[in-house]
Amino acid sequence: MLSSNKLKEPVFQFLAGTFHQDIDSPEKALEELIAEESKEYLEFAITFLTDFIRSEYTDIEKNEYIQSCADGVYFPAFSLEPIQWLYEVIEQLKEAVKTK
Repeated sequence: MLSSNKLKEPVFQFLAGTFHQDIDSPEKALEELIAEESKEYLEFAITFLTDFIRSEYTDIEKNEYIQSCADGVYFPAFSLEPIQWLYEVIEQLKEAVKTK
């Protein structure tokens, strides 16, 4: 399992704070985050999420961590591994930053 470190903290805050069990849908939760957060925060999120994906952890560890943090997302419904889903979230954040 992922050990506690600085890389993990903002990733946990982002995933657990945005994609928790009380959301209507992951898509709507992401739309709300994009609408409510500043361009600077979205740019920061892109950076720390990308750093997490590129980190030395195995894909299995990353998938388990993403799944445990984003407990409001039912990954089989997307037909994606959690890491693939997170990559798509990053791409959506990049698009949103262009228009903010």
